[in-house]
Amino acid sequence: MKLTNRYIHLILIGLIAVVQQVSAQQIQVHAPSHVSAGENFRIAYTVNTQDVDEFRAGKIPGGLEVIAGPYESRQSSFQMINGHTSSSSSVTFTYTLYAEKNGTYTIPPAHATIGGKKIASASAQIRVSGTAQNTGNGAPRMHNDYDDEQQQVRMAGSRISGSDLFIRVTASKHKVHEQEPILLTYKVYTLVNLTNLDYHMPELNGFHSQEVKLPLPRTAHREVVNGKAYNCFTWSQFVMYPQMTGKLKIPALTFTGMVRQRRNIDPFEAMFNGGADYVEVKRSIEAPSLTIEVAPLPKRPEGFSGGVGRFNISSQLNKKEVKAGDPITLRVVVSGIGNLKLLKQPVVNFPKDFDKYDAKITDKTKLTVNGVEGNMIYDFLVVPRNQGQYTIPPVEMTYYDVIANAYKTIKTQAFKLAVLPGDGKKGASADFSATAKDQDIRPIKTGKVKLHEIDDFFYGTWEFFVSLLVPFLAFVVLLVVFRKRALENADLVKMRGKRASKVAAKRLRMAYKLMMESRQDKFYDEVLRALWGYVGDKMNIPVEQLSRENIQEQLAACGVDESTIGKFVEAIDECEFERYAPGDSVGNMNRTYHSAMTAIVEVEYMMKKVKR
Repeated sequence: MKLTNRYIHLILIGLIAVVQQVSAQQIQVHAPSHVSAGENFRIAYTVNTQDVDEFRAGKIPGGLEVIAGPYESRQSSFQMINGHTSSSSSVTFTYTLYAEKNGTYTIPPAHATIGGKKIASASAQIRVSGTAQNTGNGAPRMHNDYDDEQQQVRMAGSRISGSDLFIRVTASKHKVHEQEPILLTYKVYTLVNLTNLDYHMPELNGFHSQEVKLPLPRTAHREVVNGKAYNCFTWSQFVMYPQMTGKLKIPALTFTGMVRQRRNIDPFEAMFNGGADYVEVKRSIEAPSLTIEVAPLPKRPEGFSGGVGRFNISSQLNKKEVKAGDPITLRVVVSGIGNLKLLKQPVVNFPKDFDKYDAKITDKTKLTVNGVEGNMIYDFLVVPRNQGQYTIPPVEMTYYDVIANAYKTIKTQAFKLAVLPGDGKKGASADFSATAKDQDIRPIKTGKVKLHEIDDFFYGTWEFFVSLLVPFLAFVVLLVVFRKRALENADLVKMRGKRASKVAAKRLRMAYKLMMESRQDKFYDEVLRALWGYVGDKMNIPVEQLSRENIQEQLAACGVDESTIGKFVEAIDECEFERYAPGDSVGNMNRTYHSAMTAIVEVEYMMKKVKR
């Protein structure tokens, strides 16, 4: 009996150890079950070890918005009981979310990699109902069901007022003529630690706009407003060309920024919690709208070029003397400040018997705070057909001078051109007045003539039969090759599946290029196209009919193991999550790129292995 009890005791100890081991391999999720619309709340994931190689939260559904995180905190504890020492450790990843609208939302499981093994948390369900009470300062209220400390932190972030952070927009002119350039400037004034600021300029009705490239990184200067010294940044500038008359509105522009604030905690606590002694608070700042009065130009004269600004015109001819049939180039240069890119092409009235070609246009302009400055170069290539003395008349240009408020006509100089008799090799009309005098018949052929004997013919020789045989053999070879290719192309499904990896590789190369250019949105679009497109091509399923479930089913039916399928689905999830994940955008893109590439390579390898 004692022996039996001893075995039972050992089994129980073993079971407890197994349970503890399983528990250590899980991610605990903490989140409120209910919040109100307009509230902020926290969701935290705790792993019972600090040896976490990789952590990735589930995709946040629409209706909830991540405004901060993840913040990483680590905890360790040591115990000594009866001379025996034990220790435990954990790491917690915390996100701050904002509840936008009512509804029931499920946050998918989070995933972590520990010692090469992947574990997952349970999903979290959050119900959003009702409307949060107004805090009195316009900032969202922090839900306190999870952590009172975060309530304190968010309240610290709520103290940011409109006088602490705002944006001013100015226009260089408020009354202009049609096509007259306006410089639009957005300046940021801040008393807080602004870490990031994004905006999207909407389409402007009635304006042709160009953004001025400002030097990076942006540098601050001090400006005093209402007795307060602000850090001021010139954030963006646009040169606007009004295309319509009347009162044109430049709409309000919303900027989205992140403000870093220090947390009111003990500095030693912050040290042992991963240095998280601050919180990042999301802020939306609105730049006000502007109205521009655009007056019509006075009655346009004939030949008006569409130019508004201040311009000069010049020209040069590359040759003063040329043979008939030889080309010449007339270069016309329009320089100055104004709407240079919107000018009509200058008109050159060449003599009638000149062959004219389309002008080559070279843009030597740059966008500055004064508008577009530089030169527009027009190279006209013409070919005189006949000899004689010709005059190329001046090139005229009429524009509206914004300084004089009047139309001005400027013009180039005229050019004299001597066209000599051509040599007949370039298609020019020849002057036969001297050479062909008193000659009724010109010789058909001049020089030495090689004659052949009557029986000296190619027909019937071995070279003749070889020349017939070679094309025949070439035809047979081409027939065999093209027939094989036609049979392969006939099986469209087979060809689509065969080319799936090549198409995916091409898309990943494009994604890599976009990553190098920091074009984040287009990068994630291209990676998703590579992943979904690969499976669609491989399985001959339209992309719009694909889902994570049928991807798993189809790949499993093709003999792909569960681990490889899991990597592929996780690559899709990672791409969709990292697009909106805060933090290091370059690191996120690099991690997503390698996950997608690895997933496609492994699936391709498995499918080829199964076919063998």
